[in-house]
Amino acid sequence: MIEFRNVSKHYAADTTALRDISLTVAKGELVFLAGPSGAGKSTLLKMIAAMERPSAGQVIVNGQDIARIKPAAVPFLRRNLGLIFQQQRLLTDRSILANVMLPLLVTGASRAQAEQRARAALDKVGLLERADAQPLALSGGEQQRVSIARAIVNRPQVILADEPTANLDRASADKVLDALKAFHSVGVTCLISSHDEQMLDAAARVIHLKQGQLEVAA
Repeated sequence: MIEFRNVSKHYAADTTALRDISLTVAKGELVFLAGPSGAGKSTLLKMIAAMERPSAGQVIVNGQDIARIKPAAVPFLRRNLGLIFQQQRLLTDRSILANVMLPLLVTGASRAQAEQRARAALDKVGLLERADAQPLALSGGEQQRVSIARAIVNRPQVILADEPTANLDRASADKVLDALKAFHSVGVTCLISSHDEQMLDAAARVIHLKQGQLEVAA
């Protein structure tokens, strides 16, 4: 599903985000990325989504070389990806249902189809009863679960989550993780970066990064 072949990323002559990274993630795997701030976790996830391009090496996603993919093809690549970041970027002038519907409307779905699938996605993260609420009326943990619903409404093959439980209390973090694990259980490939030691202790596979280099791949 995902392969990094001797990948490096340089932002400037004296700034290296990733150095000679080689790893593979199989279809249906749940993989955690661990490491301190600045270790390169976010850069690695952004490369999979073609938000960053490698300076050297190859990043292969679903058989496509990210370095060679044309800009016009990037939206089609991302339709198979669910992207979850610390900053939810929910639109505060509309309901959470409308926020979750938006990716489907952008790709040409009818409003009826978009609403049906958005309600199903909110149900999966336990927020269907809040469908008509405004984002600012929700807690931080609930907003993050809305962002997960929005990320999976397109039924992606891969979910990329960058510190999805950062700044959440334990109960909210557990609900977010449970939602991600539920998608993994039905075959979605999940890559999750985290500082959460409790989360990492329970993980089957953890990839450790330090100063842009691979430390351990278990």
